[in-house]
Amino acid sequence: MSEKSDVRSPAVSVIMPVLDEERHLRGSVQAILAQEYDGEMEVVLAVGPSSDRTEEIAAELVRETASHDNKRVHTVPNPAGRTPAALNAAIKASRHPIVVRVDGHGMLSPNYIATAVRLLEETGAQNVGGIMHAEGENDWEHAVAAAMTSKIGVGNAAFHTGGEAAPAETVYLGVFRREALEQQGGYNEEFIRAQDWELNFRIREAGGLIWFSPELRVSYRPRPSVRALAKQYKDYGRWRHVVARFHEGSINLRYLAPPTAVCAIVAGVVVGAAVTPWGFVVPGGYLAAIALGSLPAGRGLPLKARLQIPVALATMHMSWGWGFLTSPKALARKVIASRRPAVLTSN
Repeated sequence: MSEKSDVRSPAVSVIMPVLDEERHLRGSVQAILAQEYDGEMEVVLAVGPSSDRTEEIAAELVRETASHDNKRVHTVPNPAGRTPAALNAAIKASRHPIVVRVDGHGMLSPNYIATAVRLLEETGAQNVGGIMHAEGENDWEHAVAAAMTSKIGVGNAAFHTGGEAAPAETVYLGVFRREALEQQGGYNEEFIRAQDWELNFRIREAGGLIWFSPELRVSYRPRPSVRALAKQYKDYGRWRHVVARFHEGSINLRYLAPPTAVCAIVAGVVVGAAVTPWGFVVPGGYLAAIALGSLPAGRGLPLKARLQIPVALATMHMSWGWGFLTSPKALARKVIASRRPAVLTSN
């Protein structure tokens, strides 16, 4: 019994792609360094060409932790500024057997790493992940957070709304066994978005297990404006269509709902304006639906935040749908040409 208590937890490398994260970077790294974990830990920041104080803050964090023996921050350059390139650079620069992915605006719960390492051991999974828990800091961000954690906003996505622990197609961020990342050659850098899904697909294709658990929780800071949220969700829709073309059979009704809504609303407006006012029933019905759906999502929030939830929902739905509909086939062809077959274990 005493011999077992002397065994330390495995060392972990926390990798973080960082670009224009002045607002949240320090808090995110501090949440990592404050983890309730008894194993050795390193944090590798892959820093892109930022337009704010991100690089300066990253350098400060390196200096502040330079004297720590088991919790130190390192940086590696990411001149491309792209997330998958940053992740691969950080993986290459890191050295420990467990690799924890965190974003520059994500805040780990205090026992996140300890829980993830335990789940890797218990399940035999190659990657485990949990809930992307959106939390705002002002009325608009509270509204977006409510929309992002409601079924009317994101459907039945477990990593947004929660659910039972179970095997999954993909998970938010992820805590990996290094051998799984190295076996698959890391992230496909052609996937500017949806790179997590693509890597997890290859891991699963090679026979590995991806595991979702609600025990794992990362606080996420929503985009600070309507414009930023619209761009985020347009990119999501654009790249989800790339994934659908990359892997036939990966699409489902949840993904088709936003583009269908966009087409129906546009058709309704055109018919209503040119043919009959009855056409306006479709966009009117959509507005009524998101207004009603925002009521339970906004419980406990200030009035100003509750009033903005329908705006957040409409922005998410319409931007995602428009991105999906306008995603060019040429982009999918480029990505498909870079397809990496899953690498099976030799044994």
